Amino acid sequence: MSIKSFKPTTPSRRHMTVSGFDGIDKHAKPEASLTEVLKKNAGRNSYGRITVRHRGGGEKRKYRIIDFKRDKTDMFATVLRLEYDPNRSANIALVEYTDGEKRYIIAPVGLSVGDKVVSSAAADIKPGNCLPIANIPVGTIIHNIEMHPGKGAQLVRSAGAYAQLMAKEGDDAQVRMPSGEVRIIRTNCTACIGQVGNLEHENIQIGKAGRKRHMGWRPTVRGSVMNPCDHPHGGGEGKAPIGRPGHVTPWGKPTLGYKTRKKKNATDKFIVKRRNAKSGGNR
Repeated sequence: MSIKSFKPTTPSRRHMTVSGFDGIDKHAKPEASLTEVLKKNAGRNSYGRITVRHRGGGEKRKYRIIDFKRDKTDMFATVLRLEYDPNRSANIALVEYTDGEKRYIIAPVGLSVGDKVVSSAAADIKPGNCLPIANIPVGTIIHNIEMHPGKGAQLVRSAGAYAQLMAKEGDDAQVRMPSGEVRIIRTNCTACIGQVGNLEHENIQIGKAGRKRHMGWRPTVRGSVMNPCDHPHGGGEGKAPIGRPGHVTPWGKPTLGYKTRKKKNATDKFIVKRRNAKSGGNR
């Protein structure tokens, strides 16, 4: 997918880029039966307290209901159009099954209008098809991976992401994640063939603060420019160093590189190799 740049009519326009939306239906409105109202929380919980900072405002959105379960098996679906989804980095595809039902799926690389996709144990190994991992050949590039059978895909769903099926042994399969971690997944879980589309998403330059505000993000203030009463990094004359062994949050907890994974995490047994680790296990 191409990236569109602009003439530098303003300082922010000089570096701003947007997606070219190649193959995307730019004028299509979302399928009404597959949308829901998306309420804004601005980072507040049920008590009205801010639990996630720097959220709020932004353009009004509708949530597109994505079929992550792909539970309509052994029935072909035709791709009607590819659409932009403001709720995720990947693009989505509107598909219509032979019985007339429409659903949204994540659009992989190579999927185009008119293609037929199917969720079946006997499906071909082509982008967009969904199979149990037991029926996928070793070495295949996959996405939309289930962690629990029937729960729906939870892993490898963002733009450009892909995992690779490394090995199968009995009821377990080893899958290399986008992070480099090798993890055990049950072979009765499903996965979709191919790589998630919209590959150029990571190369897009936001360009100006207002565009980020439209996305629902509010400004971030660095701790080093605050007063000591507001942040542990605050205070001092001019540009002062942190003044302590490492970076901390406004509440004094270590951050930026501080490991937060539990020492005795129950899921350690499913991790064959940690990301960036030379040996296996949780080290």
